[in-house]
Amino acid sequence: MATVLEDPSLERHFKGHRDTVCSLDFNPNMKQLASVSMDSCLMVWNFKPQMRAYRFVGHKDAVMDVKFSPSGHLVASASRDKTVRLWIPTVKGESTVFKAHTATVRSVDFTYDGQTLITASDDKTIKLWTCHRQKFLYSLNQHSNWVRSAKFSPDGRLIVSGSDDKTVKIWDRNSKECIHTFYEHGGFVNQVEFHPSGTCIASAGTDSTVKVWDIRMNKLLQHYTAHSAAVNSLSFHASGNYLISGSDDSTLKVFDLLEGRLFYTLHGHQGPCTAVAFSKSGEYFASGGSDEQVLVWKTNFDQLDFSEVLQSHKNRQEEPTPSEPTVSDIPPRVTRKPTKPKSPRGYDARTELKNMDDESVPVTDVGPAMFSSEQNGVTFEMDMMGSEPEPTIRTTKDRPATTQQLEPQSLPPQLGKTLEQIVGQLDVLTQTVSLLEQRLTMTENKLRECLDNQQRLTLQVRPSD
Repeated sequence: MATVLEDPSLERHFKGHRDTVCSLDFNPNMKQLASVSMDSCLMVWNFKPQMRAYRFVGHKDAVMDVKFSPSGHLVASASRDKTVRLWIPTVKGESTVFKAHTATVRSVDFTYDGQTLITASDDKTIKLWTCHRQKFLYSLNQHSNWVRSAKFSPDGRLIVSGSDDKTVKIWDRNSKECIHTFYEHGGFVNQVEFHPSGTCIASAGTDSTVKVWDIRMNKLLQHYTAHSAAVNSLSFHASGNYLISGSDDSTLKVFDLLEGRLFYTLHGHQGPCTAVAFSKSGEYFASGGSDEQVLVWKTNFDQLDFSEVLQSHKNRQEEPTPSEPTVSDIPPRVTRKPTKPKSPRGYDARTELKNMDDESVPVTDVGPAMFSSEQNGVTFEMDMMGSEPEPTIRTTKDRPATTQQLEPQSLPPQLGKTLEQIVGQLDVLTQTVSLLEQRLTMTENKLRECLDNQQRLTLQVRPSD
């Protein structure tokens, strides 16, 4: 199979955010790109030239993560305002609000079928929810510091999480237990991702490293130290052959996982690169930075026909498992012609970026304003405390969708204070429920130990026949 290698090229750049870009995700239909920022906004960019972009207004603080549902019909965003919003990416700006955690929500992800949502937070917990019924399912509580990232495996059976406690944990969804913990990071873990095959995970940390583990053997496969500052974000190519990362050293780096080496170093941002993401097909990737810009790149360097490659992910379980993991063990096992080691290639797009025409895309502000008497669309607010309360739905009469900028709304002082008190009491209740969950788990474990010990004693003292 011939491989044609070409340098990646800068295709588009979007300007519209007013602060650092925190996260990016491509719509599976490849017609849109979503980005979120410290400016409290979610932007949806359309790839069709001069097509209007949309700024979704609703979060009350920085938005830390964004994810399209597998169908592309929903967008989830996680915020420092302690909520998660599910948006319908249309001009109506309809959204469902999950009052999910008692601290900043750092991460959000969907299962492959779009039925379940996972969130990770500075309250040290990971929480799972059903999307359509808007029901809280359960919490995972074994991290001892902020949880910055949590992702589902491709088949939805496992969860990987990374935390400021410097660990990466693998969880089983059925048993709700942590089945393994990796301790190799020397700093905070900023992001974790599953390999498309589901057999490996990658993590990015403040120790300037990118690590890849085989989760069947629980072995460290690869350890990259190419960055000179904290690594903020990473993403796997659809084939599983490449991994891209973005760092505070202002560079993007592409790693060739089959050969275990740095492949490309890309320069495009003025300042830290804070977010990277491959498209679902791998044909494009996007990056965002503290310079408030969103850059879209064409991959180019991997022109293989991936039909067989992607099929190999589905057939992976039929292959015999090796006794020890190796670098070449990362599926798919694509045969390559022997090549001499090559030095990493570089590409500086900053000069090209200056020469490109500004993407002066018209931007429309959409989204219901909280507590406003008139709303553009519908907002569902839910306080998920482990029970299943009915959502309170605030709606307006049917009317044509508008695209006017939202006017600032003000609250009466007494109502504002009352709402703040209610929110504070709900936060206390959420913390109490979380503590009760932990104590109940400890009690169950102790009871199980007592029953096991009692059974052993009974067997020991039972007279032999």
